[in-house]
Amino acid sequence: MKLEPGDAAPDFTLPAADGTTVSLEGLRGRRVILYFYPAAMTPGCTKQACDFRDSLDSLAAAGFAVLGVSKDSPARLAKFAERDALTFPLLSDPELEVHKAYGAHGEKTMYGRTTVGVLRSTFVIDADGKIEKALYNVKATGHVARLRRELGVDQ
Repeated sequence: MKLEPGDAAPDFTLPAADGTTVSLEGLRGRRVILYFYPAAMTPGCTKQACDFRDSLDSLAAAGFAVLGVSKDSPARLAKFAERDALTFPLLSDPELEVHKAYGAHGEKTMYGRTTVGVLRSTFVIDADGKIEKALYNVKATGHVARLRRELGVDQ
């Protein structure tokens, strides 16, 4: 099931790379960019994470919190954050429960083959916990720049 603008964003509480837990409910009152990526420290996921890192100041100034979610363990996420100086929360969802709640796990086509896995997806959630944008099967390269343009956030 895929989410649409206006839908309530499924709440969650997940462990973060830094040992804390992060819940969507704890961010009420702020706009949130929640993005799902297949695996820490892979080329595409690194590019996307670094693009968010490099845009973090302008996104924060516009009132956005950024959260990245993958099935990686908190320990692997901590290595990813340290290696690439990622300063926003990276959340661990090893059972894929939150991925599935957002429709970010399912069938996809890779190299002509249909597989089941993580769908690179981004959600913009408003201050009241409603989906503003639901973007599925996004490309790692150029996605953050496109998202900033759509949200009217300057670099």
